[in-house]
Amino acid sequence: MTTTSSLRIVEDIADARATILKRAPLGEPVLAPPVQASIDELWGAPTSPAEHVRKILAAVEAEGDAAVKRFSQQFDRSEYDAIEVSGDEIAEAFGQITQAQHDAIAFAVQRVRSYHATQMQHAPTSFTERGTGMVVRPLRRAGIYMTGNEAALPSSVIHTAVPAVVAGVDEIFGVTAARADGTVNPLKLVAARLSGVQRIFRASGAQAVAALAFGTETIPRVDKIFGPGGIFVTLAKQQLFGRVGIDAIYGPTETLVLADDTAKPDLAAADLLAQAEHDVLATPVLITTSRRMAEAVAAEVDTQLATLEREAIARAAVERGGAVVASSIQEAVELANEFAPEHLCVLVEKPEDVLPLVRAAGGVFLGESSPEVLGDYTAGPSHVMPTGGSARFASPLSVLDFLKVMSVVALSEEDLARLGPYAAELARAEGLTAHARSIERRLEGR
Repeated sequence: MTTTSSLRIVEDIADARATILKRAPLGEPVLAPPVQASIDELWGAPTSPAEHVRKILAAVEAEGDAAVKRFSQQFDRSEYDAIEVSGDEIAEAFGQITQAQHDAIAFAVQRVRSYHATQMQHAPTSFTERGTGMVVRPLRRAGIYMTGNEAALPSSVIHTAVPAVVAGVDEIFGVTAARADGTVNPLKLVAARLSGVQRIFRASGAQAVAALAFGTETIPRVDKIFGPGGIFVTLAKQQLFGRVGIDAIYGPTETLVLADDTAKPDLAAADLLAQAEHDVLATPVLITTSRRMAEAVAAEVDTQLATLEREAIARAAVERGGAVVASSIQEAVELANEFAPEHLCVLVEKPEDVLPLVRAAGGVFLGESSPEVLGDYTAGPSHVMPTGGSARFASPLSVLDFLKVMSVVALSEEDLARLGPYAAELARAEGLTAHARSIERRLEGR
């Protein structure tokens, strides 16, 4: 292993699995000392993050708007009177952004809508056949957590809300942190309105999730909550699952770049850093078939790091990741499948030949013309993707997440006569006499 670069290089595969490609198990998060101290002060005793969230949820369930407003204003250091963002505020937001920003948001909305409209054509549909079938219905109400505050993320709003609209959800509500003066970043308001969010509320963190789950005097209760957020949003979603639907548990972002000897080191480095600048806990990983390529990318990472506004954040993330040298493309893909990254960028001579081998990734980005960053904004598929290795069993956010399937049984008397005796026999074998009699009474009455 070399330590001369910010991007460590590992050639032994067993070592790579034990270090770069090994995720720590999910557990109680460790907060920054100032944050933990403020939580302890709030509750007057040492309080774990999970218990902090439990207390907030209980307060919102008991107090409604008052608790939502109290916690949101305290944590966001903001001041405002009305929880709901007014139509006038949203209209004013359109005049507070540039025409270029408006056009970019509108273009992204159109691209994401177009992709998910096509996806909807391939979604499950209602059917009835031989007395049984299913009915597909959209959710009635969806809640969108509009992540970000001063650092607005309008793309996250677009990529979460638009699939809901395409799926046919009746009511879509957004919750968002307010700035110090009580206003909401206009980029988020414009993105929400153009994406189809119908009502927007000033609420953040665990208290916002609780409001959507329980309902308050102002914020309606929803059927399912969508969108990534910080650690307290994540803990709230975990604790409320079952009381309300949730899309997924999202962790820090991660990108795995798969590169052979034909890749351009500067592009591979750029793709790694694009995700590294999100968060010190982000995980950028390179798997390559060439030691020479690994060293070239590592050198490019160091060069490009020095040019970033968020250099310190990106550097910390890079030090969490690393580069793995595999013996072949097949071994590289095998390692990638084991890691099951949120994003898999394939920079090889024939990327289309690699796709059939990929079994576990949130999104696959094939070739130099398909950078993951394009997926963040205007490619089309929702950029809300499974993290933490959950791509082994989970999928990116899609119209399917906003649909429900109800089984339908509508059998004839002839079907009852044919199926009933077997069902009654099974019921008696299980000791469920009332089950058996429910069928036998019908058969006796024929």
